[in-house]
Amino acid sequence: MDIMLDLETLSTRPDATICTFGAIKFNPYTGEQGAGLYYRISVDEQIELGRHVDDNTVEWWGKQAEDVREEALGDGDRISLEQFTKTLNKFLVGADNIWAQGPVFDIVILENLYRQLEKPCPWNFWQIRDSRTLLSTHGDPREKNKEGLHNALEDSVSQAEAVHYVFKECGITGKR
Repeated sequence: MDIMLDLETLSTRPDATICTFGAIKFNPYTGEQGAGLYYRISVDEQIELGRHVDDNTVEWWGKQAEDVREEALGDGDRISLEQFTKTLNKFLVGADNIWAQGPVFDIVILENLYRQLEKPCPWNFWQIRDSRTLLSTHGDPREKNKEGLHNALEDSVSQAEAVHYVFKECGITGKR
């Protein structure tokens, strides 16, 4: 199984403060989906570490629908960085590939966090896959300008479904 992951953050820098994390296990060849993972991560703990918060990004969040904004920025149900990294590490065991909608965002931010916490990154560089490039070259089947998502788990599911769609349309079966 592969894993699609997504972050919602308070910055676009590599040291961005992460609000929420979502991931889904999936088979890009068959479309089968497995377990999902969703966490609201302690923002206060990250700010204490010196992770970045960008005023423009905070302003952008302020323009989102109230329920979307509350899910990303609300104080309740936040987990510690220690709990988040331990759970993520376990979730990634056995993954063939790690997908993100542009790994120079999500993956770089997670790698920066692991480095800052002095923990080994739970994937190898060669496992990283980029759904944005795949979808831009073969056609993105998702609705254009879909509003109101910005939920890391829902985005992961949508992106995984789109990757499977492109694999299917291109006849990519995984058999070599």
